Amino acid sequence: MSQERLLRNVISVMIMAGYEVSELFAMRPKSFDVIASNGETIVVLKVISHIDSICEENARDLDRVARNFLGSPLIVGERARDTELERGAVYVRYGIYAINYPTLHDYFVEGAPPLIYASPGGLYVNINGERLRELREGGSLSLGDMGQILGVSRRTVAKYEAGMGTTIDIALRIEETFDSGVVEPIDLVTYQSHFMENSSSPDDIPISHVIEEMGMNIQLMQRAPFQALVKYESHTILTGYGTVQKVTRRANIIGNISQVTRTHAMCIMTDDQRQRKIGKTLMIGEDSLVSIEEPEDLIDLILN
Repeated sequence: MSQERLLRNVISVMIMAGYEVSELFAMRPKSFDVIASNGETIVVLKVISHIDSICEENARDLDRVARNFLGSPLIVGERARDTELERGAVYVRYGIYAINYPTLHDYFVEGAPPLIYASPGGLYVNINGERLRELREGGSLSLGDMGQILGVSRRTVAKYEAGMGTTIDIALRIEETFDSGVVEPIDLVTYQSHFMENSSSPDDIPISHVIEEMGMNIQLMQRAPFQALVKYESHTILTGYGTVQKVTRRANIIGNISQVTRTHAMCIMTDDQRQRKIGKTLMIGEDSLVSIEEPEDLIDLILN
């Protein structure tokens, strides 16, 4: 299916699952396509037909956005290398889960998590090692006995019990032996970053030192509609920076994303000092920002 249709299908799935979804924005290149939130879980979605098109830089950007929203990144595509993505299988690009559209629907709408993950050499599953040990010991089987049943070494059985994944065939043998499930489902919204913290200097945005002197933290974004995330205590401000012409084009989408993610939105203008609001987004001149001394005063301006 076309890229546009795939994206529309993804948006439909998230809405059916009870998520609020951010608006699309026409920006290239971009680290994500939409952000979805149900009030508890935030998912940052990148939709692309061929998941191999996601390079490390793309993945790092996607990770950075998701991590700063305390959310999970997720890639939705159709193909990897020369094959179609399997339904119910999870693929990985630089530590980020990648799935196809039917798997997305199964997980978020039907509540049926995937069980299989792709790795070099084939498709595998995760074993509940503690459950396997309980079943083996309950059947008075040694590691060696279990190994003979499965056709593997006792050391391999010990690794299964320690949490090592295995092939689908082995998992089926275990479940047939004990007539009990041992395969662990994969939680698509549990994410642990594989990347180091962003090493970019906040000096890349000239106003950054002012924000830091106010006692706020600034995290730079690379391919998002907002150039930075500004954080203070429990507050997060999606921040655009540039000429009034540049930031005005971004103000609505920044405000929309802030609404979905329950954050704030601000655009700092370098050539216009007329303070105003565009939707949810505070438009503030660079000189006006410099005159603010306390973070609470800036938060009040955004909220009022």
